Amino acid sequence: MQITEIYKSIQGESTFSGLPCVFVRLTACNLRCSWCDTEYSFYGGRKMTQEEVFNKVEELSPGGGLVELTGGEPMLQEREAVPLMQRLLDAGYDLLLETSGERPLENVPKGVVKIVDVKCPGSGEGDSFRMENLETLHRNDEVKFVISGRADYEFARDFVARHGLNAKVNAVLFSPAFRKEAEGARTASHCLLDPQQLAEWILEDNVPARLSLQMHKFVWDPAAKSV
Repeated sequence: MQITEIYKSIQGESTFSGLPCVFVRLTACNLRCSWCDTEYSFYGGRKMTQEEVFNKVEELSPGGGLVELTGGEPMLQEREAVPLMQRLLDAGYDLLLETSGERPLENVPKGVVKIVDVKCPGSGEGDSFRMENLETLHRNDEVKFVISGRADYEFARDFVARHGLNAKVNAVLFSPAFRKEAEGARTASHCLLDPQQLAEWILEDNVPARLSLQMHKFVWDPAAKSV
C-alpha cells in the first residue's frame, strides 16, 4: 500500500467528531477539488505492507479504538485497503472510511462506517459521484456535502430530498468549505461560506441535515498537517 501518513489525533468531522482516532492516510487521488486541503497526499508517500500498517495502528491505539482510512482516495487502493479494513474490524477496531464515492463501494466490509463526501458543483468535481453507490449505503453510514456557497447548498439540499438520504443513513452532514490558504487564526473567518449563513439556510428549508464544522481546524492551526 502507498501511505502518506499514519497518526493519532482528534476526529474533526462526522458524528464521531471529538473522539480520539488513528488516521491512515492513503496516497493518491483522482479528483482535484478546488478547496482540497490535503493536496500533499496526491503524490509520494511510502510503500507499507498491510502488516506494517496494522502494527502502526496497534502501536498508536492498542487494544481497539477508532480508526479512519482516508486520503487522497483510499478506494483507489481497494485491493489492499479492503483486506486491511476487514483485519482491523476483526481485531475489534471501530472503522471509518472517508471516500468521495467516485469509486465502487460494494466491496467495503459491512462493519465499516462509510463517510461519503458527495462533491458539490463548487468543488469542480460535481459530476463525480457514482450513483450506484447509493445502493451500498447502510443505516450506520454518513453522507457529507462540503458547501462553498448558495449553489452548492441548493445542490446538496435537493440531492438529499431527491434520494431520501436521511432515511438511508445515520447522518447527512453539511460542512462549510475552508479556504485552501487558511492559516493562523482558528476562526470561522477562514470558511468560504459563513457557518451562520449555512445554519440559517438549513433552518429556513427544514433540511434534515447536521451542520458539521471541521473541529480540528478550530483546535489547531488550519494549515497544520497530521492533526
